[in-house]
Amino acid sequence: MKIRLFLLIVAICVPRFALGQAAMPPETRNAALRYWLAFAELQDPPADEETQQLLEKTAAGAIPWDEGRLGSILNKNEVAILAMHRATRLAECDWGLEYSRGPRASIAYAPRARVLARLNTLYGMRLAAKGDSQQALEAWLDGLQFSQHMAKGGTLIFSLIASMSLTSNLNAIQQAASQGKLSKQQQIEAAAALRAMPESGFDWGAAFSYEEAALEVALDEIKSAKDPADYFAQIMGHAAPPDFTLPTGAEVAAFRRLMSDAVSALRQPPAQAAAKLVAIQEQEKSLPLFFREMTPGFTKINKTRSDIAAARASLLNLLPSK
Repeated sequence: MKIRLFLLIVAICVPRFALGQAAMPPETRNAALRYWLAFAELQDPPADEETQQLLEKTAAGAIPWDEGRLGSILNKNEVAILAMHRATRLAECDWGLEYSRGPRASIAYAPRARVLARLNTLYGMRLAAKGDSQQALEAWLDGLQFSQHMAKGGTLIFSLIASMSLTSNLNAIQQAASQGKLSKQQQIEAAAALRAMPESGFDWGAAFSYEEAALEVALDEIKSAKDPADYFAQIMGHAAPPDFTLPTGAEVAAFRRLMSDAVSALRQPPAQAAAKLVAIQEQEKSLPLFFREMTPGFTKINKTRSDIAAARASLLNLLPSK
């Protein structure tokens, strides 16, 4: 009873303005921290194959939005999607990757980022189906920014996952614009966002340089491993061949030259880089097994870059510039 009376007296006597004087700590400027909060709010969509195919085909624009079958999934994930939207407003994005761990660095956020990106594309489609084209466009533009953040500072796997998000949002905007669902001002807004993007979506050369750095860590680790064949099996997921040997100094030098050439090529437009990357992929065949299995497919990567560039150019051609 005495405690209640004390609290009542404090509430009456303490000036109201004093209650608002506590200094709040500054909010983070790192979008990655906000994305992690969004991932924590994710409610996994049903895992059955039929629902998964429905989600994939709808996000790809192959079939129209189905409120009855998909609406509840977005309702459960709206908190996560809106948290993602707020995170895209932050310019900085540092995922905190442990580069020093090389191929052992965690990529735990990548699968959840892919799920969230797909749900966001669908979120925009749902808004468009309800006639709210402005909010739909904003969701898709936030998806484009999310894809930029996904790829930032990561190796090629992150750029490849981000490219899926980027392509689905480009397709959604293209479909809405071609169907007359976007006003002229909305189309101008979309065109401005597209022009601010790199031609092929991301800095693939930077992603490949991070890939090379991870491979260098793996090379150092296998050289110092007590059992190099066992290390090979752990990293590759299958046993080393009976005749497995460590790369020689000359082979390491050849690998580094090849990777440097690939980084340079991936900083050129896809069409200009195509022939160079085909030649580099041929050179790769002469490298030791360790490098061949750790090195990604150059021509497949360039095909992804080319597809993004084509989708971006097609959409820009459709949209007015002013």
